[in-house]
Amino acid sequence: MTYAGNRTIIDVDSHVIELDDFLHKAATEADRPLIPDMAAQTELAVQQAGLDRGRELHAKRQTDPEVMKKFEESLMDNKKSGWNRLGAFDPAERSHTLDLFGFKMQFVLPTFSYHQIGHEKDAEVLEAGARTLNRAMGSFCAADERLRAVGYIPLTLGPEIAVQLMQEGFEAGCYTFMVDTNEPDRKKRSFTHPDFDPVWAAFASHNAPFVIHVAVTGDFESIPRSFFNNGYKKVELGGDAPSGALGMVSIANTAQLFLSAMIFDDVFVRHPELKGIAMEFGCVWLPSWLQAMDVGHDVFKIFQPNLQARDYPPSEVAKRHIKVSPFAGEPLGWVIDQVGEDMLVFASDYPHPEGTRDPIGKFEATMTGCSQ
Repeated sequence: MTYAGNRTIIDVDSHVIELDDFLHKAATEADRPLIPDMAAQTELAVQQAGLDRGRELHAKRQTDPEVMKKFEESLMDNKKSGWNRLGAFDPAERSHTLDLFGFKMQFVLPTFSYHQIGHEKDAEVLEAGARTLNRAMGSFCAADERLRAVGYIPLTLGPEIAVQLMQEGFEAGCYTFMVDTNEPDRKKRSFTHPDFDPVWAAFASHNAPFVIHVAVTGDFESIPRSFFNNGYKKVELGGDAPSGALGMVSIANTAQLFLSAMIFDDVFVRHPELKGIAMEFGCVWLPSWLQAMDVGHDVFKIFQPNLQARDYPPSEVAKRHIKVSPFAGEPLGWVIDQVGEDMLVFASDYPHPEGTRDPIGKFEATMTGCSQ
């Protein structure tokens, strides 16, 4: 029996836990000198001991069936280091892991490799890094059609370079791409500006939903740092986990702003086939966000002519075009009652620990009363 049992599940959020040569092995000769070392980034600490142990255990699994059996039996043990979990960095092993899960499809996102290149200020390094990341992700998923590679497009480089990177990324095997929710340079164009229409058109023409992810926010700070000067110890769980209860409250701020701008600035009107997925922002904010957009539309349509052209509320646009992955433990039944049954999608976050030991069980425990 697989973990999914008789359920049909598409897992929209899982990750590779990269080895430190992940990008350098995928880079072209021209790009390789531009790629920073994985340990040079500071957003996610790289522990050499963890890397070494991950390689050691992987080698044992390949030669000792008893070791492999133990890892299969502890598939959902989220206390293990990411590098120590089954299928973390080996594509063939990841396919075996997917067999054990029983999922129909699984989106695969980067972890360390995004932070390795995604915060670069040098445009040449950022472009080379994104191109290499997309090549690496495409290669990781190439042998199994169930695995869908999710790369990264730095829209801050402008629409022309973004479209070029997308074309190269699709050719390299990416299914779709993460984009930043925020342009950190206040003098640059918003990503919803019509100049970026070729980017959104490329997503739509490939039937590929754009992805926004909690780690990819254009350096957006959801909590001003002064709030942590409160006399209490700051909660640091690591990775993409929220900074305590206050972080949980504010985690979706950047997603709400970005998606609202996409709707109010008519991106979905200009690209009616465009879809998007918001990952690891939780979902409890959805009901109030939809209501807030509708109120904002009603109040400001007399000042914004483009809003007057619509005879339907923004919440309907969101429901047609946006999917959201919840956190395990959120009250999914209540959210579904408020927003309908079509906005939420399953996400395991494997092999990140935030996915918990039993995401299916945690989701279904809060869905009593929901239809199949």
